[in-house]
Amino acid sequence: MPTPHKPRKQVHLAAHFPGVNNTTVWSDPAAGSHIEFDSFRHFAETAERGMFDFMFLAEGLRLREQNGRIYDLDVVGRPDTFTVLAALAAVTDHLGLTGTINSTFNEPYEVARQFATLDHLSSGRAAWNVVTSWDSFTGENFRRGGYLPQDERYERARNFLATATTLWDSWRGDEILADKRSGRFLADSTTGAEAGAFTRHDKHFDIEGRFNVPRSPQGRPVIFQAGESDQGREFAAAGADAIFSRYSQYDEGRAFYDDVKGRLARYGRSREELLILPAATFVLGDTEQEAADAAREIRLQQVSPATAIRFLEQLWNTDLSDHDPDGPLPGFDPVETDVDGLFAQGRASVRRHRERLETAQEWRAKADAEGLTIRELIIEVTGRQAFVGTPQTVAETIDRFVQDDVCDGFILVPHLTPGGLDPFVDRVVPILQELGAHRTAYAGATLRDHLGLAPLPVPRTGITDRAAVSA
Repeated sequence: MPTPHKPRKQVHLAAHFPGVNNTTVWSDPAAGSHIEFDSFRHFAETAERGMFDFMFLAEGLRLREQNGRIYDLDVVGRPDTFTVLAALAAVTDHLGLTGTINSTFNEPYEVARQFATLDHLSSGRAAWNVVTSWDSFTGENFRRGGYLPQDERYERARNFLATATTLWDSWRGDEILADKRSGRFLADSTTGAEAGAFTRHDKHFDIEGRFNVPRSPQGRPVIFQAGESDQGREFAAAGADAIFSRYSQYDEGRAFYDDVKGRLARYGRSREELLILPAATFVLGDTEQEAADAAREIRLQQVSPATAIRFLEQLWNTDLSDHDPDGPLPGFDPVETDVDGLFAQGRASVRRHRERLETAQEWRAKADAEGLTIRELIIEVTGRQAFVGTPQTVAETIDRFVQDDVCDGFILVPHLTPGGLDPFVDRVVPILQELGAHRTAYAGATLRDHLGLAPLPVPRTGITDRAAVSA
């Protein structure tokens, strides 16, 4: 009996605003502001023109420093995520609006209120990328200060998300709408006695009261998670709607996809309930050679000689300014110090001494085997360009990755602000549409619709306490 033909999966596309990240080429003459609203508007309108599911904003809670100096990418500042997304809600109609908000140094009531408001303002297009923060460097900006070990960070994140869900579910939905339409005062009805009432008591949060934002169009924002550790994968499998992954290469992406999707069953979830969306860069050319040449020039712009030395200093944790970026690696091992050493501040990738030593040994072996200079090595180890080629090649490769279950789509990270996404939308999206792998029109109103996620059930209880969710 012939095997039934597998239906073609739709490619989910999203766009990461190229602000303060290490793919950005801010020195390019074509680069614009990273903070003026026109840049955000242009980027969002381009993504919506390409029928993308959503745009994505990263967030940093402190300017990154190294040896007392601010990173060059951070000199433009890091504007507030909610303010930018709320403004974009007014100039877009369909595009999802995803913000990275930290669960370590914020409070559930405030974050839940902000996301519920954004979901109302955008008519159901809000999403939250739940992240943690590990370092005391960032903690210095907050009254609690310090930092949490990894286990406690994820425990707090689980409880934070469960608490926020308790707040979003504290409005009962249908009965409240009925009261509104009948003109009755909520305080005079059974529903009114319960509307917004919540209680939450666990290790990290001890709160109760009334949540003051009615249930939003999606019920809650779409939940993203970006961790890649075993704890991060479990956290995503238990309650996230999508993962922002870094595995954009075929083999490693397929392994990550199979691993995370394989965890869903023990939480009573199907494979379709969690999307895996790697970050991916792209470089286009009229020919393969033109694209390859352009990609090489872009990497040289992204990793200048000074950048290469500064990046290596973060691993060696010592001043390497007297080293030639076009010369060999240092002849000594990384300097042993605590996790927040002078050159380690603000870097999520900083390892403890043993891990840094192992990484340095791996880098040294690679440099020796391939005859790489410091700058050439840093170009190699700090990120590969995911898609380089003609529009046809890039479109077909993206489609193949999705059809082969390497991922469910991609979050594209252009190297220019704000016009870097335009070539992809103008040249690659039409080919994906011709392949039948990408929408030609939005079919639904909410971000959950765009992502193919089922609507959330309306809670039927009043006072809620979901402490068991975090167990």
